[in-house]
Amino acid sequence: METKNGWKAWIYLAPALLLLAVFTFYPLVNTFGISFINGYKLSKPQGSFGIQNYTMIILKNQQFLEALRNTFIIAFVTVPISTILALLIAVGLNSIKPLRAFLQTIYFLPYVTNSIAIGMVFSMIFTVNSPNASLDPNVVNSYGLFNQLLGVFGIKPQMWISTNASLFNKMFVLCFYIIWNALPFKIMILLGALQSVNQQYYNAAKIDGASRFKIFRKITVPLISPMLLYVVVTGFIGSFKEYSSVVGIFGESLKDYHMNTMVGLIYDSLSEVWTGRAAAGAVVLFLIILVFTGIQFLVSKKKVHY
Repeated sequence: METKNGWKAWIYLAPALLLLAVFTFYPLVNTFGISFINGYKLSKPQGSFGIQNYTMIILKNQQFLEALRNTFIIAFVTVPISTILALLIAVGLNSIKPLRAFLQTIYFLPYVTNSIAIGMVFSMIFTVNSPNASLDPNVVNSYGLFNQLLGVFGIKPQMWISTNASLFNKMFVLCFYIIWNALPFKIMILLGALQSVNQQYYNAAKIDGASRFKIFRKITVPLISPMLLYVVVTGFIGSFKEYSSVVGIFGESLKDYHMNTMVGLIYDSLSEVWTGRAAAGAVVLFLIILVFTGIQFLVSKKKVHY
């Protein structure tokens, strides 16, 4: 009887396993193989075996370190800030009853909006958007909405999105957008985790006279730590793969802005018809994500309570 049920289970799983094999496992293995074929192109899928693709994209590509730097800044700035903000907002939403559903909808709207479109809106907020503004990139104008806001507080306007803007200013705009765009998903996950916490723990803590901060630190955070781990891990994976947000703000000429990322570097390699180099870049990115994900799981063994 168990054998018969086992065959039925395999039959039910067969379509999903077939799709995974064709569209997930085979591309992964094939990409790894292509990365070791020197001179591999889509139009000419042959060449010699070696590590030349890795040396070309890591050692001889001047933009590799720049893309790696930008990717690491995005990851280690946006993920902690967005996670902390999402946790605080989720706790606030969970503690109120009036208009809770309405506020959840408002916070969730950015998640269902096209990232490229939102990036263009952010670009207009931070850039010069007046027809009478000077076209000279060296002249700072206060026509952008954000510069107008700075002017209210007596702060001089600055160039935020320009080839001549500083790395800090460009990263500020990009990280601001990524954090804002990442909040809805994290709020939804953490809010669900908070609503599943047994209220008896909070009632017992209140009877013992524990402060709100102590309840938050000793009860709330430990009990939702598995979901916090999930949010942090998926956040780091997504930030290492960030590309559409950068294009939405700075356009496709990321080289001119010095704002390319690892995924952008891979796309640039594809556009140059050097598929082997693109595959090598994808493998490097995969290894980076794998290492940091492994580190997070090792740390979680002592910090996460199931």
